[in-house]
Amino acid sequence: VQLQASGGGLVQAGDSLRLSCAASGRTFSSYAMGWFRQAPGKEREFVAGIDWRGSLTYYADFAKGRFTISRDNARSTVSLQMSSLKSEDTAVYYCAASGLISGSFDYSRKDGYAYWGQGTQVTVSS
Repeated sequence: VQLQASGGGLVQAGDSLRLSCAASGRTFSSYAMGWFRQAPGKEREFVAGIDWRGSLTYYADFAKGRFTISRDNARSTVSLQMSSLKSEDTAVYYCAASGLISGSFDYSRKDGYAYWGQGTQVTVSS
């Protein structure tokens, strides 16, 4: 599966932004999806994850209450709605797909994801 992230940009602190990730391939609806981010000089970190049905969601502590992940399996897309953005949210945001899962899945682990998009830059000015 190929992933294409979009929607990044330059916004002011307190603004909202919606990221989208379009997937190719017929198996998208079988995969767990996640959003990660990487700020300059920092490790890539987990932001949010969603199960294949869209019924279970998971968030990093910093994202809870501000970010919402969702998916549309009919359109093979996953989105990340971000609100009350802060300067520390500045990073390149990546979407990722799990591939076929057997057993439990830790949404926060980078190495659990088989496919990655190219990333979209989010810059929040204070």
